[in-house]
Amino acid sequence: MRGAQEAEPQTGGASSLGLRALPACPSLRASWSARGGGAFAQRKGARAGGPQEEEENAGLVPGGVVPPLSASLGQELSQAMQRLDMGVEQEYACDIFRSLMEQPRYTFRASDMPRAVTAEGRALIVDWMVQVHEYLKLEDDTLYLATYLMNAYLKTRSKVREATLQLLSVTCLFLACKVEESTCPQPSQLCSMMEDTVTPKELFCMERRILAHLQFELHYANPVPLLRLLAEVGRASLEVQHMAMYFMELSLMEADTAGVEPALLSTASLCLAQQVLGEGGTAGSGSFQEDSPKLHTYSASELSAVCASMARAAMRSSSSTLRATFQKYSRPQKLCTSTSLALTGSAYLRRFLGSPTP
Repeated sequence: MRGAQEAEPQTGGASSLGLRALPACPSLRASWSARGGGAFAQRKGARAGGPQEEEENAGLVPGGVVPPLSASLGQELSQAMQRLDMGVEQEYACDIFRSLMEQPRYTFRASDMPRAVTAEGRALIVDWMVQVHEYLKLEDDTLYLATYLMNAYLKTRSKVREATLQLLSVTCLFLACKVEESTCPQPSQLCSMMEDTVTPKELFCMERRILAHLQFELHYANPVPLLRLLAEVGRASLEVQHMAMYFMELSLMEADTAGVEPALLSTASLCLAQQVLGEGGTAGSGSFQEDSPKLHTYSASELSAVCASMARAAMRSSSSTLRATFQKYSRPQKLCTSTSLALTGSAYLRRFLGSPTP
């Protein structure tokens, strides 16, 4: 394996990012050009936080706290896991649920991105990843793991060349496929989605680089299975589950939610979907149905801060130029969630438009 300090690989001699288009998405290059001619603008000013602050935030931080779980709730969790094909012994159901809720997370903030990468530039990269992910018909878990790997790699690098960002994103998707998928896309197929401006050899080189910088730590408390489990225990409808997934996927492009722990992200998205569709109590109550058990101890303010960011992203999505997630969830397979009247006409979501960024 090459050392962590080796030079960034070349990517076909490109002088700027200039995202290469997918076969089904020919407008990506024009989309990037409209944001500054294909180059990331340098962030103005110094990065927030000194060496001491960076050192304090470099480790693992504990996640949310689970309230005491009764024997009956443990049985209900076990039955929900069986219905979701998670297939675990009943006596371990509570322990598995706690590990999903309380697992440490790797902190990531907007200020952790290299100076050449703006929040808008990162959003464009994630939007392109969503298109690749949908084109290849990959599992939902794969997209979240790939985004996490990209964030974690960017945190370890003080400098990232603009021309390698698309290569980085597709390599993270390739790695995530090896963890989450039963079959992986061929490297040549992934390279063709970048108009063959990179070779499989360069993709493998980037893969080795990522593994070296992350020290092969690829595990991630993925919010997708947790959201499904919470929805199953809370007896949420299929419409609520699709809307919660829509809110959570929109949050992948938001720099201010990149550091939100997965348990809080999945809990907030489900609470927000319940509120928009009128199932259950208030978004900060923490109960997905009035008679469902309380499965977390997040406060109303913690949930509301994340819900506000998701709500603003949802209200902007229809008019945004980054529409991969919006279009994905406008399809019948996703119950036309992003274009549903319940969402587009929601007075509850509109109230968040004037809220400050958490």
